[in-house]
Amino acid sequence: MNKTKIQWTEMTWNPITGCTKISDGCVNCYAARMAKRLKAMGNPRYTNEFAVTAHEDLLEVPLRIKQPKMIFVNSMSDLFHEDVSDDIIIKVFETMNKAHWHTFQVLTKRPKRLHAMDDLGLLRWSSNIWMGVTVESDKYIDRINELRNTKANIKFLSCEPLLGSLKSIDIENIDWVIVGGESGPKSREMKKEWVIEIKELCEKNEVAFFFKQWGGTNKKKSGRLLDGQTYDYYPTQ
Repeated sequence: MNKTKIQWTEMTWNPITGCTKISDGCVNCYAARMAKRLKAMGNPRYTNEFAVTAHEDLLEVPLRIKQPKMIFVNSMSDLFHEDVSDDIIIKVFETMNKAHWHTFQVLTKRPKRLHAMDDLGLLRWSSNIWMGVTVESDKYIDRINELRNTKANIKFLSCEPLLGSLKSIDIENIDWVIVGGESGPKSREMKKEWVIEIKELCEKNEVAFFFKQWGGTNKKKSGRLLDGQTYDYYPTQ
């Protein structure tokens, strides 16, 4: 596991690496760029670059870290990708269940498989597992219902990269919303009004709101202040 600069978590755990592009938010995928760079550096985990690869020797790593951490699961992949076996997914959940002192944040763009596995009773939702879906524009709001219908205790949305207005989304039974702009050389603009719409929607529904960044070609320069302040709220369990 590795420490990370991702503002809403503390560490990343990647028992699976690699993915394929599935929606508009994937166009300028940071993980694909990073995987290419890591392969060039000779990192043995990225011999296959960004092809989906399971690293079974990493499955129990969180159990060896005794200090409680907030852990983003598969920052370099999607746990519910079609090329990840049910068996590996179940083993990831088993580790998260056992490592009850950590908080695990799982994020997917493939909630149909998540929902299907949950309906079959294959996933055990201990209270330390937070489950999220990416909703980058109103083209993908159906992902919210798939998430809402799971048995996860904490459910969250990642609206990053935010590519359009989401003022009409339904966030009933959603506990947390993260908003962020795309960063990198080909980043697409995020309008302030889109951010404000989501912030006000969260305030109205008493949902925790986290503003990650404005993004752009220089994300450090653009920063993460919204109207002069940071918004670093987390859900209460």
